[in-house]
This record gives sequence, C-alpha cells and structure tokens, in this order.
Amino acid sequence: MKGGCLCGQVRFEADAPLRDVFACHCSQCRKTSGHFWAATAVPLDRFRLVESTGLRWFQSSDKARRGFCGICGSSLFWEPVGENRISIAAGSLDGATGLQITQNWCIEDKGDYYNITTA
Repeated sequence: MKGGCLCGQVRFEADAPLRDVFACHCSQCRKTSGHFWAATAVPLDRFRLVESTGLRWFQSSDKARRGFCGICGSSLFWEPVGENRISIAAGSLDGATGLQITQNWCIEDKGDYYNITTA
C-alpha cells in the first residue's frame, strides 16, 4: 500500500497486511489531527519511506513521537519508543484500503462536539 502527505514531500510504502484502523480520541491525538487520530499500523520491517524531504518528527511524550510534513502540515505517523511498529494515518493512504475502524481509544477524552456510535 502507498501513501503520503498532501504536497508529496513525504511518501511511503507499507506491505500488507495492515492492522485495521484504531481511532484515538485523547487530547494529543485530537490536537494533532484536528478531530481524532484514525490510524492503521505495520511492523517497521514492512514500512519504507520513499520520499522524506518534508518529514519532521515531534517527540510528543516520553512514549512516542509523531511524524508530519513540515511543508504542508499533514499529520502522518505515530511511532512508539522502543517498539518495532509505526502507526500510519489512515487518511494518508492512497486509494481504497479495505480497512475499517475496529476500536475507539480514550473515549473519555473525546471532544464534546461529537458522539461515537461505532466500535
């Protein structure tokens, strides 16, 4: 599967299978994404950066860093420290994915402007 940012200065490939999408509603994810963070994940050995000119990393906590395009601002990755996987923004994938949201995390932190009606 291929994907990237809005301006094309970050492009990546991830070999199947990708995990179904988890939606995280914590305040960090909501501020990073503008709503909630919806991401799939893959082991690092099945992930490749094809273009990284725009890629910037922000150490958002002692547990993880977040990858984004420093040119267009697209929020792209969440990478836990010391683990061999990367979470990829579901919306950054090209074309149909066949994935679906299967879990909602941190529901107690969700914004008051929306309701959660699925898994």
